[in-house]
Amino acid sequence: MHNPAQNREMARDAADLEFTDPLTGLGNQRRFHDKVDRLIRERADDPAPFAIGLLDLDGFKPINDLFGRSAGDFILQQVALRLNAAMDGNSFVARVGADEFAFLYPMIFSEEAVSQKARMLIEILSAPYDIGERTARLSASVGCSLFYSGDETTSHLVNKAETALYHAKRSGRGGVVVYTREMEEAAKRVTRIEQALRRAVSAGEVEPHFQPIVDLKSGTTIGFETLARWTDRDLGFVSPATFIPIAEERGIIAPLSQLVLRKATEAARTWPEHLFLSFNLSPSQLVDQNTGLQVLSILNRTGFDPRRLEIEITETGLMTDPASAEKIVDDLRRVGIRVSLDDFGTGQSSLGRLREFNFDKLKIDRAFVSSILEDKPSEHIIRAILAMCEGLGMDVVAEGIEEQAQADRLVQFGCAGGQGFLFGKPKNAEATLGYLRDSLRGAQRVRSA
Repeated sequence: MHNPAQNREMARDAADLEFTDPLTGLGNQRRFHDKVDRLIRERADDPAPFAIGLLDLDGFKPINDLFGRSAGDFILQQVALRLNAAMDGNSFVARVGADEFAFLYPMIFSEEAVSQKARMLIEILSAPYDIGERTARLSASVGCSLFYSGDETTSHLVNKAETALYHAKRSGRGGVVVYTREMEEAAKRVTRIEQALRRAVSAGEVEPHFQPIVDLKSGTTIGFETLARWTDRDLGFVSPATFIPIAEERGIIAPLSQLVLRKATEAARTWPEHLFLSFNLSPSQLVDQNTGLQVLSILNRTGFDPRRLEIEITETGLMTDPASAEKIVDDLRRVGIRVSLDDFGTGQSSLGRLREFNFDKLKIDRAFVSSILEDKPSEHIIRAILAMCEGLGMDVVAEGIEEQAQADRLVQFGCAGGQGFLFGKPKNAEATLGYLRDSLRGAQRVRSA
């Protein structure tokens, strides 16, 4: 039988275990939240500021893959030792995720001071780590937030630090970001757009617009690219550059894409049969194995011939999960859908991808086209792309053509297809039908003349 003192000690040990990270011996997430809760209560009557931060190791997964799990654990223990040694008597550090640490600075009162502390921690972690014979190097990103008023909770503070960390990681390795009011406004706006977009998608209020793709030599229209357009009843017109990334990030892209494809194929079904419809798939759709089935079921429902559909994917989309992308591309090609590589030359894929994926078409990014007349390197890149596509038996479309001189230069280099404001801006289904009737009448007049 244990005596009461032993029982108390055992209870204390059990509580300690509950609040301790077993690998590093640091406090865990519960201990961190407990410390911050307590500090908020202490300062309730006189809310003097204090700072918290989340530190995330950049590129830790490759270290585990390269050196093995036990080396990864050893590095995490070293990181914990270094961070703990950098804390003064008031400060506190905990391990709150696989490769994420949190710190609390009760005596730091300004954004400038916490930013300085965070940079010092990154510096401390950047010294090499010895793993047996080899050494590894690490960098880290940090997001910080400050407590200013008594009505803030621990979870509110942590959310703010998470938002700041997200911004730090987006701006590259080794960054420090302190949460600001502007970020709060930006985050609120994103949430507002996300909620409105969810409503608009379920109400079917996002519309396809169509931009002509032409044969550069003859100037005749050979197809259209589908582009999503959205005007909200409260927010007004929202640019796709704003709402598409939000749809990607917040998991709305699949239903949005299905809605636009359904409306686009319904509209294009009545067009002359020689015209193709081009449609973009986003990177996250190339990771979702349901994507192929979703596209095919929409074509079945709308009665649109799959051989008239071209799916555009970007290099970035390919790189996220090449095996998944390849399977989806194969599913689509099996029913006669053509696949086109969009924005070529601006992503991070290798030329080897072109061989592996057997694309039907490649689109030259507008960045090269816009400078073709005055920039020799752009001219050489376009010539090289065209020569390569000829060798691989791929069609080519140059995007972003705005001047006749650009179109003439592209024809001179042997580029067959083109797209851009020179030939037409994206228009809704009704206006596109009008455009097709006009061009048909124009062609008939030419024939009868």
